[in-house]
Amino acid sequence: MGKVVALVIVALGASALFPLAAAAQEGPRDPLVYGLASFLIPGLGQYLNGEPDKALVHFLVAVAIPTVGYYMAAITLNPLLAYVTPLAQLGWSIYSALDAYNVAKAYNEAHGFTSLGFDFKFGG
Repeated sequence: MGKVVALVIVALGASALFPLAAAAQEGPRDPLVYGLASFLIPGLGQYLNGEPDKALVHFLVAVAIPTVGYYMAAITLNPLLAYVTPLAQLGWSIYSALDAYNVAKAYNEAHGFTSLGFDFKFGG
């Protein structure tokens, strides 16, 4: 499992050095697809939106939450941390999804593409 995580981190880091195919996309973006992608793998929606730096941060935070949470639960022998860690991970996934959704929607609005009529604006 650790090798897979390391491989994904290296791949996302290396992708930040190269231009993205998604960044060159000129057509409309489906905010629901970008949001769902980022909910399943935090940072994927940001990557598809053409924000590799933000994608790497979202992914690294998603990896750090369970790593630090369960490590601290084991060290401090506090079982509450073992229950709070999945909630923090879920919260981060939701935040990442909403961010990817809002960025894709803002891209569509800025380029004159019509929206589907859904509005999941988060934070104003």
